[in-house]
Amino acid sequence: MITAYCSCTKCNGRWAGQPGKLGRPMQAGRTIAVDPRLIKLGSKVRMNDREYIAEDTGGAIKGKRIDLFVDSHSEAMRFGKKLIEVYVKK
Repeated sequence: MITAYCSCTKCNGRWAGQPGKLGRPMQAGRTIAVDPRLIKLGSKVRMNDREYIAEDTGGAIKGKRIDLFVDSHSEAMRFGKKLIEVYVKK
């Protein structure tokens, strides 16, 4: 299950505007949040012929769920929930 989030307080609460779990600024088209028990932070992940980097975690990101970082809250809401095949590069 893939969902989306942005840097706003609705998506990030008190961590809004902060860097991702790896300490890097989050970037649309690159950053995803993962459950580090399943996908190691720093891993490259391929979805829909694009490559992303597991740079963040989240309270709701448990198990086989990934959160894709996007530029705005409206974009995150439009994204919704999608089932997408995911490949973790080893």
